Amino acid sequence: MRQLAVTALVQEDECAVLRVSGELDLRTEQTFLAEARAIVSAGHRFLVLDLTALRFCDSRGLSCLLALEWLCRRLEGRLLLASLGGRMRKLLIGTQSLGVFSCYPTVGHALAAVPDGCRPAWPPAGTEERDGTAG
Repeated sequence: MRQLAVTALVQEDECAVLRVSGELDLRTEQTFLAEARAIVSAGHRFLVLDLTALRFCDSRGLSCLLALEWLCRRLEGRLLLASLGGRMRKLLIGTQSLGVFSCYPTVGHALAAVPDGCRPAWPPAGTEERDGTAG
């Protein structure tokens, strides 16, 4: 059975960092969209998605990401994708949607693109620096 987990790593002011793990597809799209909308509804218009643990994403998952990108832009924010795996990168290239998204090698790099007044500290307090880029 395919599963998906969306874990909030940081939620501060207008920005949230979410780790997406598992599989983003037809079976999990509603869970993903519900959790993402709840985060945006709480006032987080800048979303960084850490995709390190995303094992699979199909066209339905891509549609979810496009919808979230649209929502963030509508609120004058941004969706930033971090730590794309090879499969995800191939999906974005193959569908000619790589240019639609702001993609970064690490969460730290993605957060550097968030406006200063909205950027949370990275890594979160009490955790080790994981990606070599402190916020």
